Amino acid sequence: MCICMKEPLKTQRMKRSLITLTLSAALVLLVQSFSNPQQETSADPISYRKMNNQAFKVGEKLKYRVHYGIINAANITMAVDQATTINGREALAVRCEGETLKSFDWAYKVRDKFQSWIDAEALAPIRYAKTVRENKYYDEDLAIYMHDKKKLRNSDGELAMPMYTQDIASVLYYARNLNFENAKVNQVFPLDLYLDNKIYNLNFTYIGKETLSTDIGKVKCIKLRPKLIVDRVFKSSSDMTVWVSDDANRIPIRVQSAIKVGSLKVDITGYEGLRNSFSSLVKK
Repeated sequence: MCICMKEPLKTQRMKRSLITLTLSAALVLLVQSFSNPQQETSADPISYRKMNNQAFKVGEKLKYRVHYGIINAANITMAVDQATTINGREALAVRCEGETLKSFDWAYKVRDKFQSWIDAEALAPIRYAKTVRENKYYDEDLAIYMHDKKKLRNSDGELAMPMYTQDIASVLYYARNLNFENAKVNQVFPLDLYLDNKIYNLNFTYIGKETLSTDIGKVKCIKLRPKLIVDRVFKSSSDMTVWVSDDANRIPIRVQSAIKVGSLKVDITGYEGLRNSFSSLVKK
């Protein structure tokens, strides 16, 4: 959804060497907490906001196809894998994975994975992990959020952040629980996003409603326009439109975006484990 500017290839290689050395030390401290989060305890539990999650549950899995122009280029999976306990609080483990089709790898090979452990009550991330492989480019990140202290810790140290900052994986699940029933056209919803050791103050705009024809049938949708981070992919901060189902699930149905070279469209192809009735799916 949002990525930062990348340096030339030579600079990238030098940077990745430094990243590898730094992460080798940081992983010793961080991996244990990621691999066994259910064993963590806290003598001083944090008081978080309370949001009533009515949009998703453990076991939900959404599948998408990515079109690059007229070419089927990649598949994406979004899943809520499990509930666990972190610092004495229930957390939901979610992941977003994307990979190009083997027939498209020759042009641009992608194997990306974003994971987030979301506090079940606050719908704010507690842990975050990113692994990005795009052609010869490789990057990874691990972060631990301390919302009560308004900062996070990653392999680069500590970073100040607004409370309830989201990340690439968690932001989709947070946004699905916002109330759009009384939203007005062009109403703006602010959010803060962590990515690549930076905090971005972003937002998305409510555009209205629209019914789309998709592989799974016609779906009544809410139409949104997120503000993007202009980078090596996106040429404008308003180049993306997102449609989510106009029902209690709020599942993403389509994402469409202009990019610096061509256009991308992401369409839903399958779903399972929805929390609520898929009432926005128009029956034939």
